[in-house]
Amino acid sequence: MAEDLNAPRASAEKGHPSQAASDEPIRARNVLKILTAAVEIFSRKGLDGARIVEIAKASGLPKGNVYYYFSSKEEIYNAAIDRLIHSWDDAFRHISADREPGEAIEAYIRAKLDHARENAAETRLFANEILQGAVHLSIEARDHMRTVTSEKARVIDAWAAAGKIEKVDARHLFILLWSATQFYAEFEALACDALHVSQLKVADYNLAAKTITETVLRGLLTRPS
Repeated sequence: MAEDLNAPRASAEKGHPSQAASDEPIRARNVLKILTAAVEIFSRKGLDGARIVEIAKASGLPKGNVYYYFSSKEEIYNAAIDRLIHSWDDAFRHISADREPGEAIEAYIRAKLDHARENAAETRLFANEILQGAVHLSIEARDHMRTVTSEKARVIDAWAAAGKIEKVDARHLFILLWSATQFYAEFEALACDALHVSQLKVADYNLAAKTITETVLRGLLTRPS
C-alpha cells in the first residue's frame, strides 16, 4: 500500500524576484539532502517500504519541509531516478566524434566505474527498479536515455565508417559496457567473493577499468594490415 500522502504541499512564497533568487541555493541544498537520504532508504526498502517520515529524519529536515518540495514519496523516487539518469551524461560526454576511439572509450569506462563506485546506492536503486519492470521509470527518462544513446551510437558508427574501429553494433556495445561497469556496485557482494576481498576498494575499480578497457579495445580497434 502506498503511504497516505494527503498532507498539503506548501505553495512557494510570492514576492520580489530577488527574494526567489536568494532562496534558490537553500532550495537546492534541501532538495539534495532529501534525495540523498531517500536514495539510501529506497535502495534498502524499495518504494513501498519507504516512508516520508523516515526520509525526513534521515535528511535532517522536518517532515513539513519535505512536503514543501515534494508532494509524495513517489515524486521523490522519480526525482532520484531522473537525477541518476542525467548524471550518466557526464560519462557519456567522453564518447565524442572529435576524440580518438581508444582514448574516448577508456575515459568512458573509467568514468562509468567511478560513478558507480561513488553512487552505489543510486546504482542499486536503479537496478532494482529495472528488475521490477521499470514501472516507475518516466516516459521523459526513457526518452532521454534513448536520445543520448542514439546520439552516441552515431559516434561509434562514424568511427567504424572511418576505419578507426571494427564494425560493431553500437547499442550492443553500450549494453556490454553498462553491464561490466555497473556490476561492481549492483552486485558488490558477488564481486567481492570473486576477488577474495571483504570490500571493494579504489584499487579494485582501477584494475577493473584496466581489464575492461584492454579487453574491449583489443577486439574493437583496427590493426594495421
